[in-house]
Amino acid sequence: MSTIQPANKIRVLYVDDEPNNLLAFKASFRRKFEIFTAHSAAEGISVLNSEMVHVVIADQRMPQSTGVEFFDIVRVSHPEPVRMLLTGYTDVEAIVDAINKGQIFRYIKKPWDELELETAINNAFEVYHTRLQLKEKVQELERTNDELNRFVYSTSHDLRSPLASVMGVLNLAKMEKSVIDPNGYMQMIESCIQKMDFFILKVIEYYKSIRVEEVNQPVDFKMLINESIELCRMQNPAITFKVEVNQPRQFYVDVFRMSVILNNLISNAVKYQKPDELNPIVKLVVDVTDEKAVISIEDNGVGILEDHVNNIFKMFFRSNFTVNGLGIGLYIVKEALNRIGGEISVKSKQGDGTKFEVSIPNKLPVTSNKPSQLVAEEI
Repeated sequence: MSTIQPANKIRVLYVDDEPNNLLAFKASFRRKFEIFTAHSAAEGISVLNSEMVHVVIADQRMPQSTGVEFFDIVRVSHPEPVRMLLTGYTDVEAIVDAINKGQIFRYIKKPWDELELETAINNAFEVYHTRLQLKEKVQELERTNDELNRFVYSTSHDLRSPLASVMGVLNLAKMEKSVIDPNGYMQMIESCIQKMDFFILKVIEYYKSIRVEEVNQPVDFKMLINESIELCRMQNPAITFKVEVNQPRQFYVDVFRMSVILNNLISNAVKYQKPDELNPIVKLVVDVTDEKAVISIEDNGVGILEDHVNNIFKMFFRSNFTVNGLGIGLYIVKEALNRIGGEISVKSKQGDGTKFEVSIPNKLPVTSNKPSQLVAEEI
């Protein structure tokens, strides 16, 4: 197996309470690697604080702390160097536990074989180098993703202005009756513009949901749900909303994201009603405890195919193409829930409606304990 040859020597820290071992290690490897030595775990931490090290090797049996205990600290304070354990004892359980917990890359038995240890150090440096490259790639992807999000957000805002101008011209033409349109082309144009504007608004909503810092505030679920209902009612004025809010205590949550979640779920419940349904209903139930709020939103609409249920939270997935949707609303819901530590489940049967259940943790401050209200009403 080929080994990476760095421009500078591999920097190795060896921690051992036996001076002879430190001298022997340095004598064996000083020509191949840049060696740092320490007589104790505390001295080893001091070296790591002041020097860049690629590989850390420690003896398991030391008087003040074992090698595993030393690595337990190093793993948190200096996670970059690759860790290896030297032991002359058959302390198998401690070694296996250290490997399983990610405290060490591998272990070498004492007395060490010089070729085996040299190979292990080179292998450890390959791991270090690969991790460093991966970290740089992740940072590069994060920067690119951030730039892309900013570009999409900026472009979405810029697109709304000409769309508003076109819509204004169309409305003016309709008011003045200055255009003869026997085939209804203007209505088609207006419908397309409205759809595009709605899509742009969803993109902006998604951007804000992933970028805005989480701010937990007390929420009145009755008021928040009524606001969402008023936004969605115009989609289908015939729908009856049945709301039950059981909030006997104060609940803290990110109100912006909570509003995004409710707006999209209620909008879906309204949008995916059956066209011939004589009694369209959307039921909303909220139960608040000290630990969480459970919100269910149930409709008697078209439902979801069983094969599609596992895909509905994917971006641009649409279960029903007879309804004028974008396939982004539930994706936004899922992203917003991830940000506030919530969960969502769905039960649905095609033709019988859909029920979403959302569980959200209460970010209630320790000192707050304010009772609220029980509300059951039909809107």
